[in-house]
Amino acid sequence: MRNNSDKNIYGIILVDKPKGVTSHDVVDVLRRKLDVKKIGHAGTLDPMATGLLILLVGSATKKQKEFQKYNKVYSGKILFGLETDTWDIEGKILKKKGNLSIDKESIYKLIPIFNGTIIQDVPPYSAVKYKGQTLYKMARKNLAVPVIKRQVSVEWLSYKHSGKELDFRIRCSSGTYVRAIAHQMGKMLSCGACLKELRREQIGEFTLKNSYSLEEIEKIVDKEAYKLFHRL
Repeated sequence: MRNNSDKNIYGIILVDKPKGVTSHDVVDVLRRKLDVKKIGHAGTLDPMATGLLILLVGSATKKQKEFQKYNKVYSGKILFGLETDTWDIEGKILKKKGNLSIDKESIYKLIPIFNGTIIQDVPPYSAVKYKGQTLYKMARKNLAVPVIKRQVSVEWLSYKHSGKELDFRIRCSSGTYVRAIAHQMGKMLSCGACLKELRREQIGEFTLKNSYSLEEIEKIVDKEAYKLFHRL
């Protein structure tokens, strides 16, 4: 689809982002494929995460802030006994406990703490700004990263515990860092923990069910690009 004006092409596209790709990479792919200038996303996903990414095209970009307020549903896996500087599996290892056994009773007592309104530390490797500086840029320069607190809300948190890992699903407010929940759990259990896997399943009422992989988009966009769009 070529030579489109932003006035003629608009709406949202639901993308199933693969692992190892940045949210900005996905936006760039669709910008080239659709040949549009006005395009963005409604909430980033870390490169290690997969799942639902909402792209806003044309006049739909005006609704970005509205979409960013929606609650999210994630599923994933937390690994106990491993602490990293990014609070996820891809970071530099800071502490590691080889022989570790987390009993079910400890997990049972821990989970309720992360339901409802909670205060969490913003990860040092994040896009949050402090006095005009982005935290992850400060961290990469080995500068002292300030501890920033954030109030968020967890509607529900379900889990299945096995050995050193915790499989979970969570519905939480916008701005919640699941990495921070993993990190805080590790601190409370005095063993360290990090986020091993993360998949975003839902944003507001939009789900992965109606999303497209990048491979599917490649096949559709040149012939039937209109099929990709959800009109607003």
